[in-house]
Amino acid sequence: MVNWKSPEEIEMDSTIFLKVMHTLLGLYVWEFFVSLDFDWAVLTGKTRFRWPLTFYFAGRYLLLFAMIGIAVALDTPIEINCQALYAFNQLAGNAAVGLASINLSLRTIAIWSQNTSIVILLVLIIIGHWSLILQGVLLTATWLPDVGCAITYSNTTILAATFIYSMCFDFCGTNGAPTRLVRMLFSDGLIYFFIAFVSNLIATTMMVLNLNAIMSVIFNVPAAIASTIVASRVVRRLTNFQSSGPEIM
Repeated sequence: MVNWKSPEEIEMDSTIFLKVMHTLLGLYVWEFFVSLDFDWAVLTGKTRFRWPLTFYFAGRYLLLFAMIGIAVALDTPIEINCQALYAFNQLAGNAAVGLASINLSLRTIAIWSQNTSIVILLVLIIIGHWSLILQGVLLTATWLPDVGCAITYSNTTILAATFIYSMCFDFCGTNGAPTRLVRMLFSDGLIYFFIAFVSNLIATTMMVLNLNAIMSVIFNVPAAIASTIVASRVVRRLTNFQSSGPEIM
């Protein structure tokens, strides 16, 4: 039987956490740069900027900054304010998850042709989601000599509720009328929803198990990255479709 709270296990989990975070940073930076042409097209006016793209850009860049912050926390050789840095990382990462859900909800709005009732319902769901995201700092981190920044506590109750809410939120809007746009968004949506749902489910399961402070949050970053990547691809697909056809938003 593994003693998840033993110093030896926590040290091993910390090593795994470090390697996983570096791998995920590489993955997200790769995804970020291979899709940078879309960002450039919007910034240079080649692709028309629409207000929903605000959520797209905010989610992409907040998660990038959070990943850089995690890398700094894990790699810095000098003592820093770990609590402040991890507070930023957590808030930026959770905001990226919330923005990913908003981006996926825009797909729902497009499917339902901006139906007023659907828009109002989604706005209410978004408000509820962000009321959890903005609960405050749910992690405690401290500087340890020869180790660096280490997570010593995590409030798994609020974190788990946030991710469960995200899964339910992302489930919205998988139906619609059989138009060309809806067929594209529906087929994409099933794939993207499955990826986001599974990644959030794994993260939630680990938080509920609460094995130790590190294992409780180790899958949060993979879930945030998966949700952001698939939501960003939905936005790019929808925007490119609209650029070659009738506008919807």
